[in-house]
Amino acid sequence: MKKIGKVILSLCVLVMIASIAFIGCGKEKAKIQVGIVLPTKDEPRWIQDEASFLKLLEGKASVELLFSQGDSAKEKQNVEALLNKGIQVLIICPHDGDAAAAAIEAAKKDGVTIISYDRLVTGTSALDYYVTFDSFAVGVAQGQFLIDNAKAAKNNSLYLYAGAASDNNAFIFFDGAWSVLQPKIADGTFVIKNSDKAVALQGKNKLSRDEIAGIIGQITTDWNFDVAKKKAADNLTVAKAADKGDCSILAPNDGTARAIADEFAKDPDVTSYTITGQDAEAASLDYIASGKQTMTVWKNTSTLAADAIAMATDILAGKKPSTSSTYDNGVKAIPAKQTAVTVLTKDNLNIYSK
Repeated sequence: MKKIGKVILSLCVLVMIASIAFIGCGKEKAKIQVGIVLPTKDEPRWIQDEASFLKLLEGKASVELLFSQGDSAKEKQNVEALLNKGIQVLIICPHDGDAAAAAIEAAKKDGVTIISYDRLVTGTSALDYYVTFDSFAVGVAQGQFLIDNAKAAKNNSLYLYAGAASDNNAFIFFDGAWSVLQPKIADGTFVIKNSDKAVALQGKNKLSRDEIAGIIGQITTDWNFDVAKKKAADNLTVAKAADKGDCSILAPNDGTARAIADEFAKDPDVTSYTITGQDAEAASLDYIASGKQTMTVWKNTSTLAADAIAMATDILAGKKPSTSSTYDNGVKAIPAKQTAVTVLTKDNLNIYSK
């Protein structure tokens, strides 16, 4: 009897182990409907997006969100990890628009529908949709603000800065700003102080992508606080006192705006400065309130995330998502949904809400 009891006990143990293994395997292969890949968790902007995504998808679809930490190889690994979990929709904000093409092509082979979020994945036909703010309008708003707040009728010192050359949005932001600034550069309202390539093209309103790339090569901040800080410091070091005074500064976003503003603020030859930004980061709202930064273009990320989630849930339901425009990613016209932007200054900060 004891032997039989041991056999029964052993069988029970084996059944329990098999059950646990089966449950564990089930968890391993659990299906995720929506996979989201964002560029970094080191910037407040993307943490805001993460919170919006998770809140908006709660109760609507299963989701996993991963950060690539500014690394295209990590980004590709993230996409592969999500594909292994059976995602049906991929929402990706690429670190590098061109480099991300390989990752989404792998997703397309798995039958996944791909939404590029905020930044455009370029150089591939695998992309299905794009959800973005009107990036050209962001640049226009920044440039127009500098025009409206120029201190003098002529010879205002203009310092130009841009985002990363790997980000298609950086080109669109600059193109938008240039479209309104160039006529005022040509007529002498502004004088460019930190880019001889921009000076050489100041008579041309519509620039080619290669021409913009040449300028961005000189004025890029790489969306990095430290790079922006050093570039501003280097510009001010070589500039003559006469090239300072009242300065107009095109800064591409809030993180770089704060870094650049700190450098201009401590230069004794800078009398005053007007500086742009975008993203409505909390630190920049404090800077605006205290007069250290002049404006920011508020891109309501909760609205942008809501547009992306509406598109994803339509896709999961077998519906065709609504779009309002198209963007050329170098291979095809991508159906896109654009979200409006708002300029925030010291006078209207009260309208901001997360």
